[in-house]
Amino acid sequence: MTDIPTAKNPADAARSELTTPDIGAGRVLQVERRDFTQLVPEGRKRVQSMRGFDDCYTDIVDYIVRCTHRIWDERDVGLIYSHYTHNCVAYTTMGTMYDRETHIRDTIQRLVEFPDRRGMALQVIWRGDDVNGFYTSHMTHGLGRHTEFGSWGKPTGRTFCTRTVADCMILENKIYKEWIVRDNMGPLIQVGVDPHVFAQGIAQKKFELGESVLDLAENRRLLGQYPPESEADLSIAHNDGEEQLLTWLHHIYNKRMFGKIHEIYAPNCQWHGPLMRELYGIAAVLQQTMRLVALMPDCSFVPQHICSVDSEEGGTKYAVRWVMDGHHLGYGALGAPTGHHLLVMGVTHFHIKDGKIVDEWVVYDELSMLVQLKLAAIQAAA
Repeated sequence: MTDIPTAKNPADAARSELTTPDIGAGRVLQVERRDFTQLVPEGRKRVQSMRGFDDCYTDIVDYIVRCTHRIWDERDVGLIYSHYTHNCVAYTTMGTMYDRETHIRDTIQRLVEFPDRRGMALQVIWRGDDVNGFYTSHMTHGLGRHTEFGSWGKPTGRTFCTRTVADCMILENKIYKEWIVRDNMGPLIQVGVDPHVFAQGIAQKKFELGESVLDLAENRRLLGQYPPESEADLSIAHNDGEEQLLTWLHHIYNKRMFGKIHEIYAPNCQWHGPLMRELYGIAAVLQQTMRLVALMPDCSFVPQHICSVDSEEGGTKYAVRWVMDGHHLGYGALGAPTGHHLLVMGVTHFHIKDGKIVDEWVVYDELSMLVQLKLAAIQAAA
């Protein structure tokens, strides 16, 4: 495998040219190694076609970083009216929002509850154009203090740090579909809130609203008594590098060939995960991967979207949005096995250099998993 994906068509080749990092040469911005002021430059000429976008945005990375800061840090929440369609659907780990007004109410509530929170861009991986639409995978670090009464209860004054990924589909200045994956469990623990009590309360409210957990008998990872598919589904890939990564993930998660990790991760690899866990080396990555699968030993792993950009740090960075579907049949962070159905939505960013994964950032929400188990228990007891 090569680090720089081979484009399957001229459009991909053109995109690869655009993403070569060099602001001075008129390239699309990259977040890494740049201060915030460099990510939202003043007086910079537009470096890619942005039909229908506000004049202040010079490329798609500038757009997603700048408008996020304007809405969340500068408190211009009303920009949502010009940056989201009225019927924008946002899929989150804790539920789905179906219209723009719900986005606005949710944003205001979060800003009031955590007034000094700051969301700092970690990286933006993207693809697309202004004709067919852009897709961005925007990872942030959120830091703040729990200082106001709200959904987390009485303020504790404690600080928190968490990771979030927002995957957005964008056309002519407006986000029309979004997937938001937050690590909600991490900050709850950091500020001193009991996650089991909190999850029980959310589950009870969901039950009273008529929500239920749909238990699927089979997730189709196995067809009857046949083994898993020998080959990965590569239909969502756009280049050779993406095909290679999807193949690796299929071997590890669906075929349970965990030893593959020794082949594809660099000896000095780093893993950045939920609860702000920081792991180092192949053995730690192997153990963490098996720990997640052990919670749902019958799970399937289904990538739903992948995109990639050549990195100015060398190699290529990839963003994979995925779901895992299975049953809580194993011991782990969620306690003793309950047998209840679990659906996990996550996003992983990979950095691959010289054919090896050197960095992995993964975000999924253990709190949403706990809520699902609590809701299933309430449902079963009703």
